Amino acid sequence: MISCLAMRVGAPEGAQALGWTISSGYPLNTMPISGTARPSTIPDPRDAGIWPRIHYIPCMSNSFGEYLRITTWGESHGPGIGVVIDGLPAGISVSVETIARDLARRRPGGALASARKEPDAPQIQSGLHDGKTLGSPLAIWIESVDARPADYDQLSELYRPGHADFTTEARYGFRDARGGGRASARETAARVAAGSVARAMLSSEYGIEIVGWVDAIGTARAEVNPALVQSEEVEASVVRCPVTEASEAFIEKIEAARDGGDSLGGWVGVVARGVPAGWGDPVFGKVKALLGSAFLSIPAAMAMEMGDGIAATSRTGSQNNDQMVPDGKGGMRQETNRSGGLQGGITSGAPLWARVGFKPTSTIATSQQTIDSSGKAVAFEGSGRHDPCVVPRAVPIVEAMMALVLADRMLAWRATPPASE
Repeated sequence: MISCLAMRVGAPEGAQALGWTISSGYPLNTMPISGTARPSTIPDPRDAGIWPRIHYIPCMSNSFGEYLRITTWGESHGPGIGVVIDGLPAGISVSVETIARDLARRRPGGALASARKEPDAPQIQSGLHDGKTLGSPLAIWIESVDARPADYDQLSELYRPGHADFTTEARYGFRDARGGGRASARETAARVAAGSVARAMLSSEYGIEIVGWVDAIGTARAEVNPALVQSEEVEASVVRCPVTEASEAFIEKIEAARDGGDSLGGWVGVVARGVPAGWGDPVFGKVKALLGSAFLSIPAAMAMEMGDGIAATSRTGSQNNDQMVPDGKGGMRQETNRSGGLQGGITSGAPLWARVGFKPTSTIATSQQTIDSSGKAVAFEGSGRHDPCVVPRAVPIVEAMMALVLADRMLAWRATPPASE
């Protein structure tokens, strides 16, 4: 999103008005200027006595997507959160019950997660009639019933280590101290709701199936085959790992970190099966670039790999290339899928799979050093309702962002289809 620019046209008493205006949405050195007088250079608003004064109004980036565009809104401990989905074709079947099921997977609660208890019941406000989209914006509202903003009153002048408290205030000059405001993972419920709608469209139109799972916790990793993993196996585990032995090890690690007043990070794997070849565009519309933007926008996400990812950097080309062979139907298939279902950033028809790495939860019960707004050193020990490991709850969020990118690229492909003879 481009931030807005506004200016006050006029002059203090006794000064000559310049009589020109600046339009919004452009950098200062390139913005169009109109009016009776145009200065050769844009005046610095900090220079005393120069008029007019340019006022910069910073705005957050709250929208994602091109052909399918979502805008999320709401804060962690406000009355609720929501999302507006624009660009949905008319006639897509959308089930409130399906959205609710996906939200329940992200919802907090349980011994290994935050004790905050939100029902996360979605309410569709517009864009749907008799279970079908109208082609107009689809708006979903999710009420927050277990918000406790008063829990953060004592933190309003303190910058918590690992959180966006300091950087948000540095950027905007003001912040919502109630649980982090927009920087909180509470915002991701809106993404999961939107992703549920996108998944429904992908499934009905192409039979695309998206499955996420916990791939690693700390230094322990599960061996999961992206081509075969099933959502039922994932959901059977409290930590969303389909491998029984690894799931048990993950539980033990998270419990040990929680009991020790600490936290853990890890990796989420995700695969989309049934994606046709040909989605995505060079050079800046590559699916891997769009997925990188989507995944890394998730709170606590720190890294992303497509296919074999970093492992590919230590191989030779002959070891890493996915060789192609005839599929017996006039097309081709890949003998391997090290590239994660992409060639040149365009889908190849093979399963699209990736891994997203998450850092440990920043709020921990162990004492840490920080500062307050006056610059004074403070010892901070976290308390309240927080996840000892965010990774299991991140699985439906990663799935949602995968779905939103693919739905957007599906609509892009339809808008600009391949040339035909």
